[in-house]
Amino acid sequence: MLSAIIVSYNTRDMLRQCLDRLFAAGCRQELEVFVVDNNSADNSAGMVRTEYPQVILMANPTNVGFAAANNQAWSHASGDYILLLNPDAFVQPTAIDNAVAFMDCHPQCGLCGGRLVKPDGSLDPSARRFPGVVGKFFTISGLRSRYPGSPLFARHEFGGFGHNVPMEVDWVPGTFTLYRRQLLEERGLFDERFYIYYEETDACLAAKRHGWQVYFIPDAEVVHVGGASSKTRKDQQFDRGANQLLQFRMRSEWLYFRKNSGLAAVLANAGVEYGWHLLRFLVNLLPGRAEGAAKRRTSAAVLQEIHRSLRITRFGSEAPPVPW
Repeated sequence: MLSAIIVSYNTRDMLRQCLDRLFAAGCRQELEVFVVDNNSADNSAGMVRTEYPQVILMANPTNVGFAAANNQAWSHASGDYILLLNPDAFVQPTAIDNAVAFMDCHPQCGLCGGRLVKPDGSLDPSARRFPGVVGKFFTISGLRSRYPGSPLFARHEFGGFGHNVPMEVDWVPGTFTLYRRQLLEERGLFDERFYIYYEETDACLAAKRHGWQVYFIPDAEVVHVGGASSKTRKDQQFDRGANQLLQFRMRSEWLYFRKNSGLAAVLANAGVEYGWHLLRFLVNLLPGRAEGAAKRRTSAAVLQEIHRSLRITRFGSEAPPVPW
């Protein structure tokens, strides 16, 4: 049996497409599907209850976060493999079977991720190296997006190496991830201190530290819209470069670095981002800068959020109370 888990938050229409594509994709194994709804305001839970009676629905009265919601379903899952799937991810035919077949042939592979493509067919890089100060600088400076095929500037996304062959990687996004049950029984799924973001990076690092391999699988293809749940949060600043909510990303980032690499890693990564936006703010004080005022406001907001997120997480040593 294969257990699929989808965590939903205000993505009713995409969730419907996701479920339709999941059931249509074909799966040789018996399939059980969980939807955990984190108190959506768009009747996502009601839609699932009415239109998909075969789905096991868990409707939470509050938004417990992505990590906790996945753990909630995993504790009831029966499958030998556990598939985590975002509601804005549409599984292509044979993707699941191809991923399972790869895992069957590679017993040391504890989890694998598929090849993500955007709705226009372009690649959404989904093979990753663990985060660090160099990759952060190339991302926030725009060099990664300007040179996506560069083995230097896009190194943390395996730029220049292609995404056409299976390869062992550091971590894969949680958009479409297949876990081996044995791995999860050994070490669990997600650390619930991560409300959203970095939980999958942390899980992959823990798996590798326990001797498991993490793979990227190109023939398990998934169409990914990206940031669907995050974009429903109109009260938060959206980090378009990372397709994430800025304050949530920073909080989880400091938690990740403090947990896995210590205080020095928190200070180094926060320092790179702070230094970049301080320089950007100062440069845009110069007269004649196109959209200088708007760019200053953006950088000032980022600088304020770095201060706030470091303070509220006590430099990554403490998770804020849920919900964030």
